[in-house]
Amino acid sequence: MNLALPALVPALPALGAAATLAAGKRAPGLARPLAIVPVAVSAVLALVVAIQLGSGQALDAATRLTPTGGPDIALAVHLDGFSSLISVLVGLVATCVQVYSTAYLKDDPRYPSYAALVSLFTAAMFLVVYSGDLVVLLVGWEVMGICSYFLIGHHWETEDARSASLKAFLVTKLGDVPFLFGIFLLGADAGSFRIEDVLRAAAEGRLGHPTLVALLLLAGVAGKSAQFPLHTWLPDAMAGPTPVSALIHAATMVAAGIYLVARLLPVFLLSGAALVVLAVMAAVTMIGSALCALAQDDLKRVLAYSTVGQLGYMAGALAAGDRQASVFHLVSHGAFKALLFLAAGVVIHAAHTNSISAMSRIPGLRKRVPDAYWTMGIALVALVGLPPFSGFFSKEAVLTAAEHAANGEALTNGLGPASAVPQAAGWIVLISAGLTALLTAAYAARLFLVAFHSPAGAAAAAPAVLPAADRGTVVGDHEAGAPYSPELDEADPAVAEPPAMRWPLWVLAVPTIGFGVAGLRSDWLPALLDGGSLRPSAVTAVIGTGLAVVGALLAYGAWRSATARVPGQVGAPADGTVVADPGRALLGPLFGPARHGFGVDRLYGALFVRPVEAAARLVRFLDREVVETYVRGAGAGAGLLGRAVRLAQTGNAQTYLSALLAGVVLLAVLVAV
Repeated sequence: MNLALPALVPALPALGAAATLAAGKRAPGLARPLAIVPVAVSAVLALVVAIQLGSGQALDAATRLTPTGGPDIALAVHLDGFSSLISVLVGLVATCVQVYSTAYLKDDPRYPSYAALVSLFTAAMFLVVYSGDLVVLLVGWEVMGICSYFLIGHHWETEDARSASLKAFLVTKLGDVPFLFGIFLLGADAGSFRIEDVLRAAAEGRLGHPTLVALLLLAGVAGKSAQFPLHTWLPDAMAGPTPVSALIHAATMVAAGIYLVARLLPVFLLSGAALVVLAVMAAVTMIGSALCALAQDDLKRVLAYSTVGQLGYMAGALAAGDRQASVFHLVSHGAFKALLFLAAGVVIHAAHTNSISAMSRIPGLRKRVPDAYWTMGIALVALVGLPPFSGFFSKEAVLTAAEHAANGEALTNGLGPASAVPQAAGWIVLISAGLTALLTAAYAARLFLVAFHSPAGAAAAAPAVLPAADRGTVVGDHEAGAPYSPELDEADPAVAEPPAMRWPLWVLAVPTIGFGVAGLRSDWLPALLDGGSLRPSAVTAVIGTGLAVVGALLAYGAWRSATARVPGQVGAPADGTVVADPGRALLGPLFGPARHGFGVDRLYGALFVRPVEAAARLVRFLDREVVETYVRGAGAGAGLLGRAVRLAQTGNAQTYLSALLAGVVLLAVLVAV
């Protein structure tokens, strides 16, 4: 294979970002093609690289960048089935997001900088996927972090966007500090930062601190992939533009941590303790985020908590020792979650609100946005995990991996012995994943029914556009006290969605429907990865699907009951009660805590934020009242001395001569004495 092809995959979006930024003000008409074309070409090249590489093949190439006095840093490329598959996903989603953004941010004056950041973000993710050196991977990892800060804070004139971007940056950096130490320790133990050399050292048992390395790396993964306890930044990140949410929460930033653990899984298999920690982290994340999603009124926050939970599925598969299942679900989830966010953008554009309770009072909403309605339905069924959609096969692969790990037969596919995975980790993942399957079906059904099928919304025919009177009743209309992450309206809701906002939905619907069958035959997706089976187990398939059906039926029954008790009123203002919301009945006393993330943000505020703010106020006081007092005193003393000396400068020559003579006499007396 010509190495120029994989080199161009991350290089083209980076060059496109520079060109878009440079041409943005001078030639605004070039911003859109400069944003779309390089990313689209990179997506095609990523597919070409995957096809040329083939199944079961790997390619490693490197050149030394700099000596360090220890392990060298190399510009290394590592291509295998995992990197090929994820790079195709990144290219597809990024291209759809760039096309979608041309319409969604049509009149945004800062579109050129936004598009440039999206391209740079894409290039950084490609670098993470293709990198064969941990330090170079870290560069892409950090570039994604700074790009996410600017993209989440795109609407910097709003307080929500400013605080959300800062929170995302600080929380992820909190995980990146131990992550950095983990990379350095891993490189020191292996004698190299090359991933190939690290895995060889792990296989030969030459890593001296596998548990410490794994735990340090998990801290960075928890931040980047929004796992408990560093998950709190992701729901607030919904203050950014909706296409940014599709990019960050589907195929790029949040997937980076999962991909890193998958690449380094042989290192984690050396530490049973680290796998149990990962399993517990995944279990708490899955169940907690699903409960929170069931209580949210903000459509995008429902999807954000859903993302957190699905990342927990991927982390759970890794804790069970099966990276094939984890990456299978990563790619499947990347397609249907990007579809969900882009469809949500169309719905929000039409409804002029993020609130699903407000959407339930809009007449004919589902007929107003048929493309979003049907594609969101497809994506939600995939999220629930019902056959034959892709989410069913990838979710069942995770459950099958957990089942085998619980029985002491972990599907490590040759990366390590099955005994390396504690059975406790398998049971933790299996039980929590089953409960999450039920909760996922419940909140997915709740979202679809409340937003599109309320009596008020179904009562009227579809208007060509949302009437002005109805727009006025729903602007800012959301449940009192509910967490809400509004963004500035990027498009005129009186104008129907352009094709650029509709056809990406159907493009992403194709893998959402059909990708799952790729895991059925051993010579398809499994051959591209580690070669193990991805067929669902009959037991877990029946149990997982049954739990999903039960969850959906519970939500439907609670919704019917709530609908009968709360008659719909078109355009009625919010009064603190969700219209026909089954979440309250299903969660009961947990509804309030779940709506506010079980108080984790408040706990962190009390334990960390307030003490740091108090320390900052103390430092400011000491700086202004103590340190500056000495500085001002030194300046005042010099000024007083200058004024005293100035008094002697009279301009009278006789005075000067008299002073000179007095000085000579004084010196003579002192010498004589």
